[in-house]
Amino acid sequence: MTALPHPTATTATTAQAATTHTTAQAAPHTAGTRTLLTAGALAGPLFAALALGQAATREGFDLTRHPLSALSTGSLGWLQIANFLLSGALFTAGAVGLRRSLRGTPGGTWAPRLLLASGLGTIAAGLFTMDPAGGFPAGTPDGAPQTLSWHAAAHLAAGSLAFTALIAACYVLGRHYRRTGDRRRALLSRVAGTALLLGNGWAMGGGPAGTLTLAVGALTAMLWASAAAAHHRRTA
Repeated sequence: MTALPHPTATTATTAQAATTHTTAQAAPHTAGTRTLLTAGALAGPLFAALALGQAATREGFDLTRHPLSALSTGSLGWLQIANFLLSGALFTAGAVGLRRSLRGTPGGTWAPRLLLASGLGTIAAGLFTMDPAGGFPAGTPDGAPQTLSWHAAAHLAAGSLAFTALIAACYVLGRHYRRTGDRRRALLSRVAGTALLLGNGWAMGGGPAGTLTLAVGALTAMLWASAAAAHHRRTA
């Protein structure tokens, strides 16, 4: 006669099998989330390195007179166009990873959505280029162009979307970190958002060296967004 399994042993075996199945399902999800957050962590440093490298080496470019977007013009403009497209795509991927990582936490809905909007705006800024102006690229007449092309207008609109969403994302991340007790990251998030808010406002108001303040603010916020993605990758 075959002995029947003890009910307790059967329950334990079933529970162990369920746990193993859940763990097996969670492993690929966690790995995918980390991959997406790695993309977000690379976006800001990549954009900063490529943009500043071009700003330092391209003939006629002056960061106190020309916005980083002007690097999309001229024979080497494809480098900055690619920078916009790749960085935007990486931020978009990072936003998906951040949504998974922050799900159910304060700010866990809107911070990823805003970062996603900023990434898409960055991609659009790469698809539509500025008009040559202010003596750049070399040989371009000084001053603003007499008329604004449709693609330059689209670029400005895309940039406004990217910057506004990124500012808001920094503040929402600040709220998230404050609510979860991370005061240092809460403060840094607000500083990054304020840097872009003030830098962009100074530039739009026609302040001296406004393109420089805009670049500092934009790069600060982008680098902080990437730092946040890197932080959540470590805890994913």
